[in-house]
Amino acid sequence: MRVLVNGVRLFFDVEGPGLAVDGARMAARPTLLLLHGGPGADHSIYKPYFQRFTEVAQVVYLDHRGNGRSDPASPETWNLTQWADDVRGFCEALGIERPIVYGASFGGMVAMAYATRHPEHPAGLVLVSTESWGPGDLQAKVDMFRRLGGPEVGDLAHRRFIGRQVDPGILDAWIRLAFPLYTRTGLDHDALARMMRRPEVTQWFTRPDGESRSFNFLPQLDRIRCPTLVMGGKDDPMTPIQGQREIAAALAKEVIQFEEFEHCGHGVVADVPDRAEALIRALIAKAAGGSR
Repeated sequence: MRVLVNGVRLFFDVEGPGLAVDGARMAARPTLLLLHGGPGADHSIYKPYFQRFTEVAQVVYLDHRGNGRSDPASPETWNLTQWADDVRGFCEALGIERPIVYGASFGGMVAMAYATRHPEHPAGLVLVSTESWGPGDLQAKVDMFRRLGGPEVGDLAHRRFIGRQVDPGILDAWIRLAFPLYTRTGLDHDALARMMRRPEVTQWFTRPDGESRSFNFLPQLDRIRCPTLVMGGKDDPMTPIQGQREIAAALAKEVIQFEEFEHCGHGVVADVPDRAEALIRALIAKAAGGSR
């Protein structure tokens, strides 16, 4: 399905009812809105894991503009401000009120941009394996990839993060050599095969003068007022755990719950699915209770 938002058609999919039968009444369920990673990927990375949350929420999958099955739009609009405003506009177009927004990796960056620009809008946030400022500790990424994958992968990470090389050859090698190291459970080849990749968006965002090198949400994170769950893995090479610790430290103490996991890599849910599910369910219940 597609809906027109800020001049482009955004693709989305929905699982579970927004209104559920509850005896003699129809009970409204909260909306769990999923923002995928990348950029240059699609929402398919969240399937089938997030189907389990249809017991407690309506699950909505969204492809960012330029990504997946959404309209490509102009590269000048491939930026965190626009992607964030698209989240707000998407909710308004579909009549979604007070969503619980889940963002992993790049999706977490979009979620932070959205929540700091529109702090009154979300009922809750889940920020997973993400980072709040672009420069970050690039050497920490290189070191972790080298530890997990050896010299060849370490050199590839150095070329991408330190050398700022984003040509198609680098990105193809990245998918082949580095991507399997993201999680400790190993690469899901079916998930990779069904992903709709848009490498031009990756190249745009991560080019030498691109926004991935300059964004910084740390000074604005204290604007977030909704319950926020931050999760990260200690063996994550793509977004080292220090980045999640910085996010947790910058958020107001009354809203933050921070969980970090041993022997866990990027995205968290692949390595600790049951523990992550329990935490996400608790956040949904807390956020839904506060949004009524």
